[in-house]
Amino acid sequence: MTISPPGSALAREPRRGVRSLPSSTADGRALETEYRPRHPLDVRRTVMYQRHGIGDPTMTLDGSVMWRVSRTPAGVSTLAIREVSRGVIRAAAWGPGAGVALERLPALCGADDDPTGFDGSRHPLISEVHRRNPGLRIGRTGDVFDAFASSVIEQKVTSLQAFSAWRSLVTWFGERAPGPTPKPMFAPPTIQGWRHIPSWGWHRAGLEPPQSRTIVEAARRGDTVVRALLRAEDGEARDRVLISLRGVGAWTSAETRIRAFGDPDAVSVGDYHLAHQVGWALTGARCDDDGMLRLLAPWPGHRQRVIRLIGLSGAVEPRRGPRLHPEDHRDR
Repeated sequence: MTISPPGSALAREPRRGVRSLPSSTADGRALETEYRPRHPLDVRRTVMYQRHGIGDPTMTLDGSVMWRVSRTPAGVSTLAIREVSRGVIRAAAWGPGAGVALERLPALCGADDDPTGFDGSRHPLISEVHRRNPGLRIGRTGDVFDAFASSVIEQKVTSLQAFSAWRSLVTWFGERAPGPTPKPMFAPPTIQGWRHIPSWGWHRAGLEPPQSRTIVEAARRGDTVVRALLRAEDGEARDRVLISLRGVGAWTSAETRIRAFGDPDAVSVGDYHLAHQVGWALTGARCDDDGMLRLLAPWPGHRQRVIRLIGLSGAVEPRRGPRLHPEDHRDR
């Protein structure tokens, strides 16, 4: 499953279920479309997976409408998505990238996610959760560098710290979203924008030097990295590209591939909680990363799908110790 580079013949093809659209809204009006997926779809759970916490300036939920701001090859876009009836999704988009955002709507909703070969019956919990959630899909954004930057920001810190840093950096150094957003929203910086964030900006946002260095160094050759990832034919090839970057390990690579490419097999090895969660759900006991990979081995090609199902199962290990308190180094 690959994403075609902007301008390729495949990228210009209208997607099934989405009518052809002009490329921008220069006069400020919205472009609109209707999408009818050919499979069951839990659109809110699929799309809102991309949000970085409740305060994410790039994504919010306002009643039944999901709002998402992104950068496209044509420019910034604001996308509003609403399921108007079962199997009918309407979307409107504003900004120079509006047409691209609407063309990407099916992929964001998981249209490219192929569950063929997935056998939920290998474990009773997975079988039951899969039966109860036929609309689970793994969507992809196509926003490669933004997915990478957010993953680096989330390295080795609590979710609270990571979401706060993402919110601050995007708000301070991003671009105000076009359209009638329900609150002020922002697109992430450009690749060069990430590169030129001043040292005080990273520090004030609460990021440590290793994280900021990783993003800045990747941004120096960001266009080359993005092209290499778009050309890669599968998750393993993308993993090799990402791991070659300084400061990037298995966890950051997996998180990038999950968000940007909808990789159904990516496993975030090295996560503080994930192995414990998988072990508890599938065996009733904790395990380490090696144990997690052994437990997920019966589902080759679909390990991320199993992890999503475990997340929906409600199987949570009882807490035995104090919560991890975030460390604030900004006053050092």
